[in-house]
Amino acid sequence: MLLDGTEEISADAAASVKDRHAAMHGEIRQRICLLEYPPGAQLSETALSEEFGTSRTPMRRVLARLEEEGLVHSVHGVGTFVTDADIKELEQAYRLRVELTALTGRLDPVMPSATFMVRLQTLIERAAKMIADGTPKAFTALDMEVFQSLLELTANEPLRQVLERLYYQTKRLWLVRAIKSELDLCEEYRIFLHELEAVQIGLQSGDLNAVAQMQRAHISMSFNRLLQQKD
Repeated sequence: MLLDGTEEISADAAASVKDRHAAMHGEIRQRICLLEYPPGAQLSETALSEEFGTSRTPMRRVLARLEEEGLVHSVHGVGTFVTDADIKELEQAYRLRVELTALTGRLDPVMPSATFMVRLQTLIERAAKMIADGTPKAFTALDMEVFQSLLELTANEPLRQVLERLYYQTKRLWLVRAIKSELDLCEEYRIFLHELEAVQIGLQSGDLNAVAQMQRAHISMSFNRLLQQKD
């Protein structure tokens, strides 16, 4: 009985540590994607550890994971720096993301719950407001929420992991261009809203494959608009 209880506490503690590490990773990744940590910025392991109230060892692991994902790079004896958001270097990653997105409707698709549909409606309403008063940063944050939600439509874990990695690798490309006023933001917001409305209709009809193809088309068109603005 004591052994069983000890194992249960140990498992709970391990889960708690894992959750804290995931939260730190997610927060730093979001700051990078929202350009709060711009390309070239140095990330202080010590400062981040103090901010998140943790030791340097877990923070080092978080930064190592971000490096594996291509968002930072470490220079021995110098420090950890945010990588550049260069479309020339990320073209292949973007194209792979386009093609893999289509698989979400065929590999272990998950029909949305009523709760999911309510959340999607809320996201659509927020997207509609973007047209009137949206900012590039607010739009990017909303897009990240939408991505994480739509990722729930497949239970294929390897596919989810690869798509998540590719998404966050390429996400900054849009925001960099938007901040430079190289994109028609109102048009970008309208396109995004129409995509979400189409996804909603597709889900209501139960056609997950069609929804996946809609997402693929949207990502492909967005990528082509970025390429047209390439220096």
